Amino acid sequence: MDNLLLQNIAKHIELTQEEQQIVLSKFETASYKTKTILLEQGENGSCTYFVNKGIIRNYTVDDNGAEHIISFASPGWWIADMYSFLAGKPSHSFIEVIDDAEVMIITRENQDLLYESVPKLERYFRILIENSLIANQQRLIDKLSLTAEERYENFQKKYPDVKNCLPQKHIASYIGVTPEFFSKMKSKLLKKK
Repeated sequence: MDNLLLQNIAKHIELTQEEQQIVLSKFETASYKTKTILLEQGENGSCTYFVNKGIIRNYTVDDNGAEHIISFASPGWWIADMYSFLAGKPSHSFIEVIDDAEVMIITRENQDLLYESVPKLERYFRILIENSLIANQQRLIDKLSLTAEERYENFQKKYPDVKNCLPQKHIASYIGVTPEFFSKMKSKLLKKK
C-alpha cells in the first residue's frame, strides 16, 4: 500500500480493497504553491485536508494584525478549521500552504457519505478527533504552565520533520513568543549546549 492516506487509516482500522477504493473515490487530490490560502477567516470551512507533501499551517490574526499559529500539518497529517468544518459556521482561522503541497481533500458531505458506505470510518475519524482534542487540551495546559523554552522543546518533539523547514517567525508564533524573544532564547539555548 503506497497511498499515504490509506497507510494512515490502516494505523487505526482495516479496510478491504473495495473499501479502500470507496474511500479514495470521495477525495479530490490537489497541488498548491507556497503562500496559497486554502481557507480565509470568515469563510465556510466545508472541507478538511490530508497532506501528502509539503507543509500547511492553520493560524488566526488578532485585532493588532499579529498571527497566532494553531497548528502545522506535514505529510501524513490532517488540517482543517474544525469549528467551521463540524459546526458549519464561518471559520475563525486561515489555512495557508507554507511549502508547496499536495493534499487530499474531503468535503463534509463526502465524509458523511463515507460513514454510510464504510461505517468503520466513523471509528477512524472519531479516533482522529479524540487525538486532536487531547493535543489541543495539552497545548492549552502547556501554554498556561510551561516556560517558552519548554514549549519550544515540546514543539520540536511534536514536529521533528518540519522544525528545520519553517521560518523562525512561525515557530515563535506557535510557541507564543515574539520573533525577537525567540531568537534570543534560541541563542541562549545553544550556548547551554
